[in-house]
Amino acid sequence: MDIYVGNLAYEVQDAELNEVFAEFGAVESARVLLDRESGRSRGFGFVKMPNHEEGERAIEALNGSDLQGRPLRVREAEERKPRSFGGGGGGGGFQRGGGRGGFSRGGERSGGRGSDRGEGGRGFDREGGRSRYR
Repeated sequence: MDIYVGNLAYEVQDAELNEVFAEFGAVESARVLLDRESGRSRGFGFVKMPNHEEGERAIEALNGSDLQGRPLRVREAEERKPRSFGGGGGGGGFQRGGGRGGFSRGGERSGGRGSDRGEGGRGFDREGGRSRYR
């Protein structure tokens, strides 16, 4: 069973976390997560206990209990959701800021800034075959 432990004091280290949970049964691993840049604790960690019943007892007993002056937040860890690396919210790719022209399937310029419909005198000059942005 994987257990999330939050609201840890920054001084708590892996060994101390292991000791606290070992009172309730076998601990496979106990890890306090550290900030990559500073190396300082991020204030939470994870404990892995092979026996589910022992893990449940530890959660029940330790949630809200005090460790180094701070009330612990202890619960069963949620499964990590896969990260998505695409898009970025605006539909991704090259159309940031939304619909400022672009070409439709028909080859015609869709409205907005830079259309060939004479709006603002800019865009693509079909007869001259050049851009009007100079």
